[in-house]
Amino acid sequence: MSTLASTCDKLILEQRGHTALITINNPAANTWDEESLPALTDLVRQLNADDSIYALVLTGQGEKFFSAGADLKLFADGDRARARSMASLFGEAFEALTNFRGVSIAAINGFAMGGGLECALACDLRVAESQAKMALPEASVGLLPCAGGTQNLTLLVGEGWAKRMILLGERVDAGTAERIGLVEEVVAEGDALTRALELAEQVGKQSPPAVRACKTLIQHARHAPMNTALPVERELFVDLFATEDQKEGVNAFLEKRPAQWKNR
Repeated sequence: MSTLASTCDKLILEQRGHTALITINNPAANTWDEESLPALTDLVRQLNADDSIYALVLTGQGEKFFSAGADLKLFADGDRARARSMASLFGEAFEALTNFRGVSIAAINGFAMGGGLECALACDLRVAESQAKMALPEASVGLLPCAGGTQNLTLLVGEGWAKRMILLGERVDAGTAERIGLVEEVVAEGDALTRALELAEQVGKQSPPAVRACKTLIQHARHAPMNTALPVERELFVDLFATEDQKEGVNAFLEKRPAQWKNR
């Protein structure tokens, strides 16, 4: 039996087969705080250590918010020490999410604002409901996106749209988000979680060690030129031959049967 557990009631954890479902549960706007951010870091650590988990889906409790980000009341007094602490907690949590060894999918079921959108940006894939709205409005209150937003958004949508959303504070709807590459798919209201779980099921058909290696290589392109990645790509290919799943995958194909992955 799985021993996975959330250390904070603001994050609800469920295991559905090989998928971990995390629901942000902090009404009314599913904001992140000093409790939930370390809890997310801890949950990702647990998931990375559990061979039965291949995918992670994140969504928000309720029908209105995926997450509105940080509670601005934390920053009202201008305390620099608190700002530094919160920035560190946000960075640790969302960088852990980015580095999750499986595939992470954000099911954006409503508003994803500020740190809420940064959470979705830290995932591998994003599915948004048709009524969802997304923004990084920090500069409008004298702040900036400090949890990867300036970098991840630019990587996804390019410098022009990143500047429109961050420097001008533009809010985008789901259709625009799909058009500019901010989300991979738009679904009907109420369907984001179902679709995200379907995508997570697709992950289960892939060899987990192969997925892990492929994800490492894809993300390599974020910070290094292609000529440095190509030798790594070849080495990781050879490294897969030390895994049980490599032998299982090839032989299952040759024997015309479904592969039975062990994630090792």
